[in-house]
Amino acid sequence: MSYRYPVSMPTLAGRELEYVTAGIQQGWISSLGPHVRKFEEAFANYNQMSHGVACSSGTAALTLAMRAIGVGPGDEVIVPEFTMIASAWSVTYTGATPVFVDCGDDLNIDVSKIEEKITPRTKAIMPVHIYGRRCDMDPIMELAHEYNLKVVEDSAESHGVRPVAHIAAFSLYANKIITSGEGGVCVTNDPVLDAQMRHLRGMAFSPDHSFLHRKLGYNFRMTDMQAAVALAQTEQLDEFLAARKEIERRYDEGLADIKGVTVMPPRDVLWMYDVLAEDREALRAHLKTEGIETRRFFKPMSQQPGYFDASWTSLNAAKYAASGFYLPTYVGLTAEDQDYIVAKVRDFYRGR
Repeated sequence: MSYRYPVSMPTLAGRELEYVTAGIQQGWISSLGPHVRKFEEAFANYNQMSHGVACSSGTAALTLAMRAIGVGPGDEVIVPEFTMIASAWSVTYTGATPVFVDCGDDLNIDVSKIEEKITPRTKAIMPVHIYGRRCDMDPIMELAHEYNLKVVEDSAESHGVRPVAHIAAFSLYANKIITSGEGGVCVTNDPVLDAQMRHLRGMAFSPDHSFLHRKLGYNFRMTDMQAAVALAQTEQLDEFLAARKEIERRYDEGLADIKGVTVMPPRDVLWMYDVLAEDREALRAHLKTEGIETRRFFKPMSQQPGYFDASWTSLNAAKYAASGFYLPTYVGLTAEDQDYIVAKVRDFYRGR
């Protein structure tokens, strides 16, 4: 279905076409093109980190991070219950086991419940900044120091939140704050982790022979064309974040007094505008008829077939997943667009 107001839409208003055209004219379209390194440097600098490693997706970025810190069979990684399944899959891909921790009222991992899940097999903690809300990173980093663990930030939804972990992994999918269509990028201050991720990303070729592979690698490379788009998007990131902050403010004001809608806590950066709603599915159906696309919250990881645990029904994550969804959120959304969307939400609840 074509929506008048899709849940997300990229803004390609910078130098994207110029950079892509230059790469094509110069014959650089593969991962060896100059835009890859330019994007890596620009994105790392933006995040005040020393190294950037571009790759083919946010899932690939997380997988590279897991492998680079040495996660493998027999290990455990602490992962939020409330997240997109790629967070857990990146652990499973290595042969390790994700251990899930419930969310708090801001949907982020409940930091107070992490330590009880740490065992001798725990190798790392993966906080996820849900919908652009920064996790409480100080106690997470303190726990990691106390137990000699690595921390990988899943920053897929939080471009603009400065990383502090050993590695932060970002998605550049088309619905993210900045995009390359498909793509991902890791940032780190550790040159050893940087080198390891680069090695694994490019098939783990040995330096002494092009076709000798001493470890399992991946073809997770980013093309120059994708990097050209990502570079132009990075140049506009501050502008995008400012526009999204205004979108958040307008939704907050417009929805605040609607009985049946619960406005969620503020976000450090706005990826998607999330709310809780009574009679959610009927509301979503109503909005659909008005040309407004919405998206449900994530299902808890323990509700997923691959990780099923019958106790998921008692989780905070299950409670929020049952009533939460998000509204159209993208830079091109005007004040008039938001007035229309809010009015249609208000119409649904009028007289109830």
